[in-house]
Amino acid sequence: MSTTRLDYSADGRSFCGQLACPDVQGKVPGVLIFPEAPGLGPHVMRRAAALAQMNCVALAADLHGDGVLLRDPKTVRAGIDELKREPERLQRRLQASLQALAQVPQVDPERMAAIGYCFGGWCALELARDGAPLRGVGIFHGSVSSPRADTAAQIRGKLLVCSGASDPLVPVEQITAFTQEMTAAGVDWQVHLYGGTCHGFTSPEAGGNSLPGFAYSALADRRSWAALSTFLGEIFEMEMAHGLRG
Repeated sequence: MSTTRLDYSADGRSFCGQLACPDVQGKVPGVLIFPEAPGLGPHVMRRAAALAQMNCVALAADLHGDGVLLRDPKTVRAGIDELKREPERLQRRLQASLQALAQVPQVDPERMAAIGYCFGGWCALELARDGAPLRGVGIFHGSVSSPRADTAAQIRGKLLVCSGASDPLVPVEQITAFTQEMTAAGVDWQVHLYGGTCHGFTSPEAGGNSLPGFAYSALADRRSWAALSTFLGEIFEMEMAHGLRG
């Protein structure tokens, strides 16, 4: 497995993601990973490496440009609010990330998926709502509501949602509304809801967040990674490597 920087451009800016490639010959599936609100950090880089060990090419995408990792909570909030106010601008960044991954020589462009964590999970779902050619999307403790009505019918792949039952940012009522929306649109969806589990449960860094309702859960992390492995094996029609976690 090897990792390298991958540069691409969109929205009048330069972006710098981290690409992880397996040591195999021929074309393999590609998985795009969108990070939490602060941007490209160690958590999604670990996930990219783990996916490469599962014989996928994985790109941990850059959301803010120049590989910036925002650290001040007010700056993070302002950056995310700005992107949400301008959905066309956000879509240009998301689509550019997908195109950058699709152009990697080792990637099979017919077998691609997107996953994301927190804000990145919402981004992955928004990319699917825009009709992106994805076989599947995995959302981990990310919002599943959208300001864009009547977009579920544009989703072309299957959906996996892993969420905490005690997540104040993604309440169970939002999950229920999502399942109703996707069912009405004929989308193939599944939801894994983990009891006693808070927001950010896949990231050990979440334990350092002083806000209520944020906490890492090693058990929910393992369960959701196992669910993702099964999901990817299904949509890519291949046997995934086992014994690894993100």
